Amino acid sequence: MAEEALDYVRDLVEGQIDFEGQRLSELIYTVLLSLVGVVAFVTGYITQNVYNTLYVGLAGTALTFVVVVPAWPIFNKHPQRWIAAPHKYSSSSGFNVEVDGKKVT
Repeated sequence: MAEEALDYVRDLVEGQIDFEGQRLSELIYTVLLSLVGVVAFVTGYITQNVYNTLYVGLAGTALTFVVVVPAWPIFNKHPQRWIAAPHKYSSSSGFNVEVDGKKVT
């Protein structure tokens, strides 16, 4: 149980997200920061207090940070499968290269 929790925390800290997760996180922070800016401005305008604007803006920025920066599992739902590189000295790399009529591996 403790090992599973440690693995979960380790995955969050490592920060591995896929390309779709990057797109999603960019969309989330753009929308959240835009909304926070509007809400902060309206709050400051209604209360006629610039400190309220700053506090709402800072709180919204902190919320956006908590939502976007950790690599939550929602950001890694479509991991990319990478092809393993052939070994440098392997003759079975699958490449057929000829130079001056001689096969080079």
